[in-house]
Amino acid sequence: MQLKALEVREITDYIKKMMDNDIILRNVRVRGEISNLKYHSTGIYFTLKDEIASLKCVMFNEYGKLLNFTLQDGMSVIVTGRITVYEKNGTYQLYAQSIQSDGIGALYFAFNKLKEKLQKEGLFDSDKKKPIPKHPKKIAVVTSPTGAVIRDIITISKRRNPTIDILVVPVLVQGISAADEICNALRILNKRKDIDVIILARGGGSLEEIWPFNEEKVARCIYASRIPVVSAVGHETDFTISDFVADLRAPTPSAAAEIVVPDIKVYQREIFLLKTRLITLMMAELKRKKKELESLRRALYFNSPIKRNEVLKHKIESLKSSLCKEMLSIYNRKKNDFLILTEKLNSLSPLNVLTRGYTVILDKQEKVISSVKDIIPYEEVKILFKDGNAKAIIQEVKEDARGAEF
Repeated sequence: MQLKALEVREITDYIKKMMDNDIILRNVRVRGEISNLKYHSTGIYFTLKDEIASLKCVMFNEYGKLLNFTLQDGMSVIVTGRITVYEKNGTYQLYAQSIQSDGIGALYFAFNKLKEKLQKEGLFDSDKKKPIPKHPKKIAVVTSPTGAVIRDIITISKRRNPTIDILVVPVLVQGISAADEICNALRILNKRKDIDVIILARGGGSLEEIWPFNEEKVARCIYASRIPVVSAVGHETDFTISDFVADLRAPTPSAAAEIVVPDIKVYQREIFLLKTRLITLMMAELKRKKKELESLRRALYFNSPIKRNEVLKHKIESLKSSLCKEMLSIYNRKKNDFLILTEKLNSLSPLNVLTRGYTVILDKQEKVISSVKDIIPYEEVKILFKDGNAKAIIQEVKEDARGAEF
């Protein structure tokens, strides 16, 4: 009996029904290593393999959005889902509904692989780190809007410095969408001009729960931020890729608030010290200026017109007194000399001789005739006596070699 020929579609449908009705294949868990990983708009496509065999897998977006970590090639995972036939290609594949890491080792593998990659690119270099501002005015906190983390950050910040403005940017901090929300928040904040520093925070949790902070996209967004970023994820012993890329790592979210928010008491103490120093300097300067002013006042007094007038007046009075004394002295000397000369003159004066009975004879020109040789006979002469004068005519002139004898 000859077998009936089946259409490809018919045999494919038959095989698909067999697989769909298989109780094992309808809900299966498969362990393997991810390879050929590809993200598409419809879902995640990859191959699950071990040392001998491989199995094509697909996880559509309705399940992919529930993942709390990012898949990577080489990661060991356990995939739960159903195996059926994809009619178009005639291949069977695993339609994944959930994926779990096959132990912590798989996540550590992905962690170390990404860490090594980013380190080689220089994203962890210390010279690329931006300084955290010492006196921020506005701080953005990217974290979950509920829970102890944001309450602790706000409480500590307001206690340390109530004047600082805190902007809370709510995001998912675990799950498949967390990384995208964190990146979107960082991009939005970097468009603002009023943010001084960003705190990226999350409380403690398992490695799977904090995995968004180990995502490559988050690391690159932190690195690209022009605003300094402080990473505060998990507990003090937890380390994430975000910690290495961030400009500063805080061991806990509370510690991040302590580090970023300056203590207002320190401000007040610094202001008090500066005020004290300023007062001391002002008093010293005031004292110096007073001394300088007193020196200038004295200099002004001694060099002022009033003082100069007083000095000149005193000098003039002194000179006047000296001049008067000198003039009086000169006057007395001259007076004394005059009296002496007068006395001498009187003793030599012809008039003084007349008082002793002598006369003086004058010619017509009122000149004294001292010799008979000067007398012209019959000339009129004038005779001076002590008490008057008389005119006479010379009758005779007689010379006597002996002169007058008394």
